[in-house]
Amino acid sequence: MSEEDFVTLENVAVTYGRKAETSVTALDETNLRIGRGDFIALVGPSGCGKSTILKLVGGLIPASRGYVYVAGRELGAEPVRIGIAFQNPTMLPWLKIRDNVMLPLKIVPPFRAEYRAKKDSEFKDRADALLAQVGLRGFGDKYPWQLSGGMLQRASLCRALVHDPQLLLLDEPFGALDQFTREELWAIMQELWIARKPTVILVTHDLREAGYLANRIAVMRARPGRIIDDSVVPFPRPRSMDMIYDPSFVTLTQRLRELIVEVRGDNVPQTRATVEAAA
Repeated sequence: MSEEDFVTLENVAVTYGRKAETSVTALDETNLRIGRGDFIALVGPSGCGKSTILKLVGGLIPASRGYVYVAGRELGAEPVRIGIAFQNPTMLPWLKIRDNVMLPLKIVPPFRAEYRAKKDSEFKDRADALLAQVGLRGFGDKYPWQLSGGMLQRASLCRALVHDPQLLLLDEPFGALDQFTREELWAIMQELWIARKPTVILVTHDLREAGYLANRIAVMRARPGRIIDDSVVPFPRPRSMDMIYDPSFVTLTQRLRELIVEVRGDNVPQTRATVEAAA
């Protein structure tokens, strides 16, 4: 393990179920190294273990075998500030948007010790500044039911970032949005990462999203889950939507698509629909 690695998985496996005849190996012999401030995307067919890796790194499940290190120590040995955004924004409906965004400040040390004293001043300003950055200026006093799905996902990103996380875990946060809103949020996510440089792990089925946002893309296969390819995204930042029509970008996404179709090919008939689903 290098001193520059912020997240390391060494020979990690995750098996669900205790009985041999009913157990399922979700992840097997997985090795992954992510540097501090890196942005990696995990892609692959459904059931390949992408979200399992997020849960491992976030400390939500233990490894059945192997070791998980975060911030240079075995997981759990040292507190690490983690931000998480899911496909469903999961805002608390009885709280205003600003209060939803500030929830990590109420829970996560060292902010929670100061929450009562700063919630109406410094922490309020911090939340409002983030909301403004994602295009939600003036919406802090609204309730979740008053916002659209795209607006709620913007607020969810603010909540994931408000406590300056060292590690940001994104589990298909843009997957339920229409294409135009999704692309707009890609640009916002890129701006937030450039400004703050957290270490990011993104799970996505959208290969264009992976290529636009990530510095590296790891392709996984299923049954059992395993990383079969880990490559650098060569495009400079800041990136624009025009880039996705560049022949070199199309070549990148086509290569990823072919890898995913190949690992699906053992058990899935290769119709046009299954090829498109792999993307």
